[in-house]
Amino acid sequence: METDNLSVAANVATATSGAGSTAGATATSGAGSTAGATAADRPVDVVIAWVDGSDPKLAEKRNRYSGKTAVPVSSGAHPTRFASSNEIRYCVLSVLKFAPFVRNIFIVTDGQDPGISGDVSKYFPGRSGSIRIVDHTEIFDGYGDTLPTFNSISIANMIWRIRGLAESFVYFNDDTFLVRNITPEEWFIDGRPVMRGKWVPAARPRVVLDRMRKWFNMHLAGKPDYQPRASFHVGQWNAAALLGYRFRYFTNSHTPHPVGRSLVEDFFRKNDSLLRKNISYRFRDHSQFTFISLSNHLQLIDGNRNIARPAVVYLKPENRGPGYIDKKISLCESEPEIIYMCAQSLDMVPENERMKLFSWLDGILGI
Repeated sequence: METDNLSVAANVATATSGAGSTAGATATSGAGSTAGATAADRPVDVVIAWVDGSDPKLAEKRNRYSGKTAVPVSSGAHPTRFASSNEIRYCVLSVLKFAPFVRNIFIVTDGQDPGISGDVSKYFPGRSGSIRIVDHTEIFDGYGDTLPTFNSISIANMIWRIRGLAESFVYFNDDTFLVRNITPEEWFIDGRPVMRGKWVPAARPRVVLDRMRKWFNMHLAGKPDYQPRASFHVGQWNAAALLGYRFRYFTNSHTPHPVGRSLVEDFFRKNDSLLRKNISYRFRDHSQFTFISLSNHLQLIDGNRNIARPAVVYLKPENRGPGYIDKKISLCESEPEIIYMCAQSLDMVPENERMKLFSWLDGILGI
């Protein structure tokens, strides 16, 4: 255990002193504590980040800022990062079906409408008022110079600024769905988030390797604009290192992520320069820290020990063999502890395979 981080941060405000991380990042202990409140005092909201990459206006804007129309696979501007295969429909309907206690669902997007109001009215009468579209201009108010942004990391860093957002909220990507009934305690215990993941060794070797690759490409390979690919794990490690972790970090999986709003809000209000730098990249960058990792490590520093297994079935069906989706569906059905499914890059899957998954989702949702 990194007692140097946990014990220090539990008693004082600074979690970065002498830890080899970014100096000046301040975390205030106790900001997110809600112990003693009743369930009625703790509404739970859901936030979903969504983009329709097939929108020609958005595609034109993205290409204009990326300076190209053919984007390398390793880039954070690759079109599949913005593609939509109607996953948002299943994401929203699964929350309404399997987590009816959720108060509001906020869908964060860039001047787009997912067009799900008809389905919500049809299958969940009376819940249309629970859905609100949130434009980037709302959450980036006061930071408009960073818009437009095509960077999911930057967008996630700002979701706590949604007007009217509950203290307890859960962040979904639109490719993640609930697959069975859950209770609020799957997300919050005594008002504190349940963090799904595990401890892993520090990602320093990957960071050093990225730096070596960058130097080689820029100085020897004739690629002065080369940037390492933004990494799922390095982004999490960057957040942990920022808060003073040196030898390990808590890695989250591809699941919905419960968040205590006041703890991250307090951190960002005291470290605005860090926030501004982190959201300054219009496309994903290897130097950024991720919002959920920051939230989780702030919770750990603040004494939260609500840790659970991911409970997710992860699909990335592109270029898989026969029966891949069937096996994943079977796993969801046979393992009662599985409550989530994450299905990535469905736009790159043959339509018959996509429809197989969607037909199964229709069935469990009763639609």
